[in-house]
Amino acid sequence: MILVTGGCGFIGSNFILDWLAAHDEPVVNVDLLTYAANPKTLASLAADARYAFERVDVCDGVALKAVFAKYQPRAVVHFAAESHVDRSIHGPMDFVKTNVMGTATLLEASRAHWKSLPDAEAKSFRFVHVSTDEVFGSLGATDPKFNELSQYQPNSPYSASKAGSDHLARAYFHTYGMPVMVTNCSNNYGPRQFPEKLIPLMIVNALAGKALPIYGDGQQIRDWLYVGDHCSAIRRVLEAGRPGELYLIGGDAEKPNIEVVHTICSLLATHAPGNDYLTQITTVTDRPGHDRRYAIDFSKLRRELGWRPIENFTTGLEKTVRWYLENSAWVADVQSGDYLRWIAQNYGARA
Repeated sequence: MILVTGGCGFIGSNFILDWLAAHDEPVVNVDLLTYAANPKTLASLAADARYAFERVDVCDGVALKAVFAKYQPRAVVHFAAESHVDRSIHGPMDFVKTNVMGTATLLEASRAHWKSLPDAEAKSFRFVHVSTDEVFGSLGATDPKFNELSQYQPNSPYSASKAGSDHLARAYFHTYGMPVMVTNCSNNYGPRQFPEKLIPLMIVNALAGKALPIYGDGQQIRDWLYVGDHCSAIRRVLEAGRPGELYLIGGDAEKPNIEVVHTICSLLATHAPGNDYLTQITTVTDRPGHDRRYAIDFSKLRRELGWRPIENFTTGLEKTVRWYLENSAWVADVQSGDYLRWIAQNYGARA
């Protein structure tokens, strides 16, 4: 049994679905079901004996202790986090609570469980903390890519809270010897992503005939990682990674935001013709402290664990656009009143 936190979110749900497609080992999903979580994403597992769900807050140490006692997991994969930079600007304390205090509480519950295990099981126990490249700050146009020795320089409340959680995870290895590994990924995209992030927001807005809001000049560069590739990298780290190590995961696909949006418009023109999607692009005021460029050097992961991404940006984005076109009911379901209010709050004042 492995324990996954935040398994009803974007990356977590993809990880669980991919895991159970390839393994018979059961999964318990610990998720509080906040706004970006969607349990219907995992509806196909409702009758699967290998899947269990516990609605638990990672900040609730008593509830976590009960989960560990009930399921006795041999590993933890920690996805649960507040993850949207714009939301962190509007409400930073939610990010501090979930990302810092939640991670600390989960680490402590995991440590108690790990210490209770027989020696052989304790030796094989693993804790994978899933984090972001944003903890390293912003790169200039010609700067070398981030690697495992890059200095932490977070620039938003979100990235600062994730940096804090990374440091806690590292401390639990160095102080207690708990077998913790940290992964830092570049920008994920793919099926089942909540449409507040760039790629699904552009797809959903384009199909609805709404504006496609681009921050500033649109030249912010991101290294795009298809979610299926990210999940395969985490599985590989869980399988063969060295405790105490940091592993960076990238897609080898640096693209400026405006080029990403143009590519989405082109794909939609092919698969859902009828609108001139490019005319919907609108420039809005940039967000405060917007990092200019992220890029990942994943050579350590390739060299030590033999991993590299399967999808390139062209194939990954094609799969993503097709998924959103074929799953309009899922999109409609997540666009609740809270979602609409958030979009109005974040983008309305920037127009």
